[in-house]
Amino acid sequence: MPTFYNFRENGLDYSFDDIFVPADLFREGNLWTWGSGSNGRLGNAAVTDRSTPVTTFAGGNNWKQVSTGDRHTSAIKTDGTLWTWGYGANGRLGNGVTTGNISTPVTTFSGGTNWKQVSAGYRITAAIKTDGTLWTWGTGSFSHLGNGTTTGTISTPVTTFSGGTNWKQVSTGDRHTSAIKTDGTLWTWGYGANGRLGNGVTTGRISTPVTTFAGGTDWKQVSSGGYGTAAIKTDGTLWTWGSGAGGALGNATITNVSTPVTTFAGGTNWKQVSFSRTYSASAIKTDGTLWTWGFGDLSQLGNAVTAGSISTPVTTFSGGTNWKQVSFGVYHTSAIKTDGTLWTWGRSNVGQLGDAAVTNRSTPVTTFAGGTNWKQVEGGNLFTAAVTYDDPVI
Repeated sequence: MPTFYNFRENGLDYSFDDIFVPADLFREGNLWTWGSGSNGRLGNAAVTDRSTPVTTFAGGNNWKQVSTGDRHTSAIKTDGTLWTWGYGANGRLGNGVTTGNISTPVTTFSGGTNWKQVSAGYRITAAIKTDGTLWTWGTGSFSHLGNGTTTGTISTPVTTFSGGTNWKQVSTGDRHTSAIKTDGTLWTWGYGANGRLGNGVTTGRISTPVTTFAGGTDWKQVSSGGYGTAAIKTDGTLWTWGSGAGGALGNATITNVSTPVTTFAGGTNWKQVSFSRTYSASAIKTDGTLWTWGFGDLSQLGNAVTAGSISTPVTTFSGGTNWKQVSFGVYHTSAIKTDGTLWTWGRSNVGQLGDAAVTNRSTPVTTFAGGTNWKQVEGGNLFTAAVTYDDPVI
């Protein structure tokens, strides 16, 4: 699922919020993809599967951030342009078409060169500009466009969100969307089943953003999954809500929760969280440890177990305490360490682990080409995308 992260390293605050980002994070970089090539989601002018990273994208080496959806991909360059490719149904590519596939990146978005952060979800895409406006496009059938519609398709970006021009981070799930403003408030909209909106409701749809979350104005990062949501506050606490199936909420139960709950072991030092499209999640603490929980039947928890579920966070990962960013895809997980290495584990039926094999891995593996200069990774539906620095991190 789409992942947005904040972290602190070597005394610097890292985030996709332009205010707090050191220039180093926006050095020019290459964009790599691997896994299922169907619908052109790898963006390399082909539709074949790839079990190792490939980079044949048009547009140079100035990619900044990438986000993977169900069968499409979106990415932003350092020049502020926004690009999409893959399955074009439902208008999710935002280029004015609602059918067909595009296997190389296209940019026909209105709005200039001021895109800041993008999140590709289930049949929709959402993005924020540097002026703080929030835009969405794709299917309106689940109300997760947040523009007051519950039907139809929008094939070019629209912004009819209430709330002004202070959106900071957005995350699209399967049928719901979550976003945080610069004032620290957390908003959700879309399909309310299982309590995934966190507003005390378990049915129906909400077609415009609502904020009834407990906890004030101190939300820092949010991740929308398939059936639930997870978010971190500025005090380092980790909160979850939605479907509890498989232990996905990490609160030692398997029951649904319709308002945020925090019963996680581990204190108040959570840094970044990623909720999967299935019933699993992963998160990193400020001490660099990596934790996972939920459904683990395809090795996606990375704890050497290939079956069963875990309802509280566990950390049995090899590799020390230097994890920097994690992204949970569909039955597989990807993460980057502070040394710039990229690791994957979980399901690998079409090469989505990128280790030249199609074998599931129950512990992290790293055999990726590209050295130690990985900057950001995103796990999608049967594929993975990542951005590297153009030159190694020193």
